[in-house]
Amino acid sequence: MSIRTIRVALWGAVVVAALGLGGLFAWQSLKPRVSDLGDLIAPTDTVGGPFTLKDQNGRVVTRDDLKGKPSAMFFGYTFCPDVCPTTLTEATLWLKTLGPDADRLQVVFVSVDPERDTSEKLKEYLEAFDPRIRGLTGTPEQVAEIVKAYRVYARRVPAGQTYLMDHTATVYLMNAQQRFVGAINYQEATDKALSKLRQLLARS
Repeated sequence: MSIRTIRVALWGAVVVAALGLGGLFAWQSLKPRVSDLGDLIAPTDTVGGPFTLKDQNGRVVTRDDLKGKPSAMFFGYTFCPDVCPTTLTEATLWLKTLGPDADRLQVVFVSVDPERDTSEKLKEYLEAFDPRIRGLTGTPEQVAEIVKAYRVYARRVPAGQTYLMDHTATVYLMNAQQRFVGAINYQEATDKALSKLRQLLARS
C-alpha cells in the first residue's frame, strides 16, 4: 500500500469521526483530494443545497444570500440543554479571537425545531452570544429541506411532557460559494477550530 493511499484512508477515518452520526452518510460519499488542503477538503456539493428560511429579524434568507462570504453553519435549537449553548459560546470565542477577520465570516445557527423556534424566539436566544451570529428558521417543510440537503441528523425525542431534539453536533464549513469544505467537531480544541476557520478564510 502506497503512502498516499494510507494518507487518504486515515483522512477518511478522521472525517467520519468528526461529522458524527448525522454527517456519516455525507462523508462516505465524499472523495477528498489530499494534497495541500490542510484540514479542509476540495469543495464539494455533496453536502448543502438551496433553501429558503427566515432569520431572527424575519428577513427571508436563501443560500444565494450567503454567497460571497464563507460560512460556519451549526444546526440545533433554542431549547437545547447543552450542545447548542456550548457550541454558540465557542463560536462567540472564535469570532472574538479572529479579530477583524471575523467580519469576513458568517456564523449561521439553523434551527431543527421549527415548531418552537420562531424568528422572535431565535432573536431572544441569540442575544446571549456574539451579535454577528445569524439564526435561521422556517416552516417544518422548509427546515426538513435544509436538513436533508446538509445531511443533518435530527430526531424528536420525548422528554416528559415535552421533547428534545437529538441532532448532529457538527459545525459545517462552507466556502464563499457555499460549497462544503470541512467541519469542526463538537468541543474540538479551540486552536484546531481556529486553524480550520483561518484556512477557510484564506481560501475564500
